[in-house]
Amino acid sequence: MRKVIFIGETGCGKTSLSQWLQNKEQVYHKTQQVYYFDDSIDTPGEFMENRFYYNALVSAAVDAQIVAFVQSIKGTQNYFPPFFSSRFTKPIIGIISKIDLAEEEQMILQAKKRLRLAGAKEIFEVSIVTEEGLEALEEYLFQ
Repeated sequence: MRKVIFIGETGCGKTSLSQWLQNKEQVYHKTQQVYYFDDSIDTPGEFMENRFYYNALVSAAVDAQIVAFVQSIKGTQNYFPPFFSSRFTKPIIGIISKIDLAEEEQMILQAKKRLRLAGAKEIFEVSIVTEEGLEALEEYLFQ
């Protein structure tokens, strides 16, 4: 499996995705630092929410083969600047998380638009709760 770093705002599902990849029980905890696992890197949401920490995200991504921008379906603000992907030298994917909470198709379209503008080439729609889309994401990571 290619190691992936999850980047996104606080509460978007980065930790849940890391736990899912590690086959760990889904237990929420506030991520306070960068956590390195065998198959993933979990980053604090504050690193995305404050541009001062962008370089920390780039440094943490050195150990990853894939950079995943995670956008929650419930995200009300776009923290990904246009062409944010240009900071990285790895393939960029987008993950729309919590799709089980989508009340209308427009929410998914808005999340896709944000991720594409940030530079995500391929986008996965996933839900940890219903497990929708996780198989496709896992297949991509094992390529």
